Amino acid sequence: MPLTDLRGIGAKRAELFAKLGIHSVGELLTFYPRAYEDWTSVTKIESMEDGGTYCVRARMGTSVSTRVLWGGSCVARAKVYDDSGKLDLVWFNNPYIQQMLEYGNDYFFFGKLTYDSKYGSQMISPSFAPVSKGAVIHPVYRTTAGLPAKSISSAMEQALERLPLNINDPIPEPILKKYGLCGLRQALCDVHFPKTREALDNARKRLITEELLVLNLGMRQLKGRSRGVSGVKIEKDYSGEFESLLPFTMTNAQKRAVADCVRDISAHGAPMNRLVQGDVGSGKTAVAASVCYTAAKNGFQAAFMAPTEILARQHFDNLSKLLENTDLRIALLTGSVKESEKKRVRESLANGEIDLVIGTHALINDKTEFRNLGLAVTDEQHRFGVAQRAKLLGKGENPHLMVMSATPIPRTLGLIIFGDLDISVIDELPPSRKPVKTVLRGTADRKKIYRFIKSEIAQGRQAFIVCPLIEEGVLDNVASAEEYAADLMLHDFSDIPVAVVHGKTKPDEKERLMADFAANKYSLLVSTTVIEVGVDVPNASVMMIENAERFGLSQLHQLRGRVGRGKFQSYCVLISDSQSPVTAERLRVMCSTNDGFKIADEDLKLRGPGDFFGERQHGLPQMSIADFADTKSLELSQKIADEIMFIYKDLRNDELRLLRAEVERLFARGGENIMN
Repeated sequence: MPLTDLRGIGAKRAELFAKLGIHSVGELLTFYPRAYEDWTSVTKIESMEDGGTYCVRARMGTSVSTRVLWGGSCVARAKVYDDSGKLDLVWFNNPYIQQMLEYGNDYFFFGKLTYDSKYGSQMISPSFAPVSKGAVIHPVYRTTAGLPAKSISSAMEQALERLPLNINDPIPEPILKKYGLCGLRQALCDVHFPKTREALDNARKRLITEELLVLNLGMRQLKGRSRGVSGVKIEKDYSGEFESLLPFTMTNAQKRAVADCVRDISAHGAPMNRLVQGDVGSGKTAVAASVCYTAAKNGFQAAFMAPTEILARQHFDNLSKLLENTDLRIALLTGSVKESEKKRVRESLANGEIDLVIGTHALINDKTEFRNLGLAVTDEQHRFGVAQRAKLLGKGENPHLMVMSATPIPRTLGLIIFGDLDISVIDELPPSRKPVKTVLRGTADRKKIYRFIKSEIAQGRQAFIVCPLIEEGVLDNVASAEEYAADLMLHDFSDIPVAVVHGKTKPDEKERLMADFAANKYSLLVSTTVIEVGVDVPNASVMMIENAERFGLSQLHQLRGRVGRGKFQSYCVLISDSQSPVTAERLRVMCSTNDGFKIADEDLKLRGPGDFFGERQHGLPQMSIADFADTKSLELSQKIADEIMFIYKDLRNDELRLLRAEVERLFARGGENIMN
């Protein structure tokens, strides 16, 4: 139903709603409030503290006085009181306040208490309503310029009136009853205009559970699509032979991951669809190489896709040395490879002369064809979407898939995000890896840290310094990588080769600088988070992170993983002057453990899932109300999904047609046709 069917919404106002992603009455109903003003919880004036947001029930102790200021703006003031004290109220540029509030009448006032050295404590521009209207919980919607919040609320009231009394519910009735979930109509009414806190909590529980359930079922559908086809048949396990080539002994966790993969690829059933998840430095590449070796020795081609050129080249160099005395033929295919070499590699792949190819997005280029692709590996899975993964798999006849991630994700969250994959976890580090020593210091200690970095460089080591931003003057007190590096080169590190890399460095230049740093042509690399993934420098022993409070824990952990890769003791120095208790707790966690999974759990509690994925990198559909940090709801949705699939067997069951439509709708937003 078009929005223009609602009163007060013409073509121009509909355009403003469209800016919020609302094009129909149905989309309006799922435009959930971003917050609520709870006017049912009233605070006495004497109990309020500066900085807090409160609802007070008070009587107008004076009439509103309005004063016109220089320039034509105006300020309105009034005093109100309850049986515990008095309160000053202030409104700016609202000449109608005088007519809206009457002396001696009782009102609810909702706002933030602020302290002013001249006027003392006062509530600035509070919203208000007569007590006679009753205390309610008001929704707060995200809005856009030209579209008042009242217009959204008015449209929402009309939309809810249009809902049929007996609305069809996508979740089967027996499931609703068993898990204590309210009906859809009740949930929609109460999430927008709840009469009590309990009604709001019940509505949110229902809608969050449904959204996560729909996501869960959709991810299972993706997983199930590959279950019905036969994978490449691998007859013999060569993992033992591969391990004998290694200059070290694999950890038990690595051996378990290899065994999981070999079992999958030799099962003669559906293709392998496995995520190998392990902390920074846990040895995922060796696991991937082992599985590639087994596939290649069985006569199939293997493709290993890395997220950056430098990482692809490092993998190629390391595996070339490891496999030089075997009969396997290995090649590199990236964007920077010369056109003549690309053509030669592609011809060799097409006629089967290459057993293992390592590369970047060039592997999924339309020009790249394989003779008999048996295994596809993607590194740093969260940087490749579902579509890119599917394109690589499309290069062969149902090849096996292995994806790797160094981003530790709590198990429950992992089951949702990688719901179309089986999961193996490498939960131990090689014994040769020394834990990185992490300390938190203030900016006053910066010169002392510089001296420490210089002492490490004097011993032949290298160091990273990471800044959060590159543009000059974007935020006060946040270092710019370019300015910062220039200052270091002029002063503290004038006698040391310094490189600077950031998000606006041209790709070719960035690859060259990173490669030169890896080759020890520079002793110090000043960078933004572009070095979070994609560079392996065993000689680097110090990671200094400026403005550490501006990074998530998982991101800090990834950055810290750039050091500690060689035989030397390594150090991570977090610089922050933040006085926030939450920040102090986060950074304390970083200093207390090197366990990425513990850090991931803490990050999920403190900051939510954004830090695991950066800016929507994970390829999942956008959620309307659910939060991946809500582990209780994640677990409940998982449980309900299990039960639905046990009872109804298939999402195509006619009793699940409405739920199936929800699944299709959610994944269609991301361009995925889920039921094919």
